[in-house]
Amino acid sequence: QVQLEDSGGGLVQAGGSLRLSCAASGSIFSINAIGWYRQAPGKQRELVAAITSGSRTNYADSVKGRFTISRDNAKNTVYLQMNSLKPEDTAVYYCNADVTSYNRKIYWGQGTQVTVSS
Repeated sequence: QVQLEDSGGGLVQAGGSLRLSCAASGSIFSINAIGWYRQAPGKQRELVAAITSGSRTNYADSVKGRFTISRDNAKNTVYLQMNSLKPEDTAVYYCNADVTSYNRKIYWGQGTQVTVSS
């Protein structure tokens, strides 16, 4: 079994910064890809950023230039540095990972709330 623990959310003013973390634990052979989705009230869950085992990254257009995803392979941890935050970034952010353990499957974190005030 594999678990994802996401954390780092909070309340910040517009223009501020937050750093989210997601640590994967359990019987992990490899992480093919890992990243973040977010969901605001009344909105569909959307991909924010992702990074593959080959360090290829993908960002939503709305966060390019403001957010940076990175990973520490030794710790099976991914980070999302969020700068120049806007009120429209307010959402629950969920870690998501494509993990090979005894089998290959998708895992989700429980979510961490990010609130940006104006």
